[in-house]
Amino acid sequence: MGAALGLDTSNYTTSAAVFDGAGGSNAGRLLDVRPGELGLRQSDALFQHTKRLPQMLKQLSEQGCLKELSAVGASTAPRRVEGSYMPCFLVGSSQGQSLSAALGVPFYAFSHQEGHLAAAAWSAGHLELLERPFLAWHLSGGTTELLHVEPEGEAWRCEILGGTSDISAGQLIDRTGVLLGLSFPAGKGLDELYDGEEKVRPFRVKLQEMTFSLSGMENQVKAMAQRGEAPGRIAQFTLDTVSDVVLRATEEARRRFPGLPVLCSGGVASNRRLRSVLTQACGAWFAQPQYSTDNALGIALLTWRAMERGTRP
Repeated sequence: MGAALGLDTSNYTTSAAVFDGAGGSNAGRLLDVRPGELGLRQSDALFQHTKRLPQMLKQLSEQGCLKELSAVGASTAPRRVEGSYMPCFLVGSSQGQSLSAALGVPFYAFSHQEGHLAAAAWSAGHLELLERPFLAWHLSGGTTELLHVEPEGEAWRCEILGGTSDISAGQLIDRTGVLLGLSFPAGKGLDELYDGEEKVRPFRVKLQEMTFSLSGMENQVKAMAQRGEAPGRIAQFTLDTVSDVVLRATEEARRRFPGLPVLCSGGVASNRRLRSVLTQACGAWFAQPQYSTDNALGIALLTWRAMERGTRP
């Protein structure tokens, strides 16, 4: 059986990956955002994806990864729910279907969120999660959702238990970083600024069952910057606050669903402070940092799995 090609054209990254049942290779590149800005219009994202996806495929080809493809998959929507839509995913979806037709192989559609979860499970060394219920965080630039996940078909049914009611953790981190002069996306830069030497008391975000708001936290960060607080203190305040409320929501979920493992995916899940807090407190599993951010590896893995089972698209 040959390998599976996966494509993902998210709001942040253009990526293509191949998975052969044992391992995979991902080629990805962040979209360009002008200094001081907090993202891209969908038309700009579409333009960049259209230009760059062939470059990602060429990179995989030069590595010898595209010789024996037996299936093609792509993320076609942010989440697998009715009405979930974002134009940028049209690039990967349309090019994936074109490649499928040209090669005479099946095409499989998945959601961006399912790709994140699959990449996290694989890179954390826990592919058994594909076959059992678990709790999961999807922590990214646009999403902060706490999920109860159950196998359904070739992917999962994801029930939202909690998360943010307004801005995501990734948006808070990016806005804080840009406020401090960092480039967008600012997660890695804010992580490097984190100053753990001088203790800064985190903001106690109110938790309603497993849901919380971070907009008030953004106001706190702006006030600190206006007072001239050191960037390292602001970074610590932000990341400790996010880690604290995510942990408290996780603990509530574990009380309601005892015994279920916790998997963390998405770009924010690569933060060192968050990883330390959740690993020590509840033994959470994390994607390796290179597979926390947007990537196509999970889509390729799910495509290979569907192909192996002989599932019809």
